[in-house]
Amino acid sequence: MNLDSFHSNSKLKRKENKKFFRDLKRINSKKLDQSIHSLHQNEFKCTDCLKCANCCTTTGPLFTDKDISRISRFLKIKPSLFTDKFLRVDEDQDYVLKKLPCSFLMQDNRCSIYDVRPKACREFPHTDRIKQKQLLSLTQKNTEVCPAVFNIIENLKKELK
Repeated sequence: MNLDSFHSNSKLKRKENKKFFRDLKRINSKKLDQSIHSLHQNEFKCTDCLKCANCCTTTGPLFTDKDISRISRFLKIKPSLFTDKFLRVDEDQDYVLKKLPCSFLMQDNRCSIYDVRPKACREFPHTDRIKQKQLLSLTQKNTEVCPAVFNIIENLKKELK
């Protein structure tokens, strides 16, 4: 699926997904984890994130103090300089990118700080984490960011019918 069709499909499914995610709250947590994890594994057997990088172009991760320290060390700059140059504090008082697409996204969709990337990037799209029930609102948002998450949720709908 190309990104244009993904964007239009994800928007068309917004209302349906809202109801679906509300219904998912009633599912047994272990069953939900098993289902999503299995679908995640299947989806990422055929998904090449480097062909997409929509997450890096349209959304930014949260940066923890540990992330800032690790990345600054890698870039050989002071954490305060890293923060001043690349980050801002959002309305929730979290460090986020000043601008999108991500400054560390290269033209080939690779990440120039991949080995030290923020925890939020390492864990994205979060569909392989335990306690999926706690992540439902995040996963719902990610259906409009990540084509793989969109596919996982569409397959979950079929599985749970």
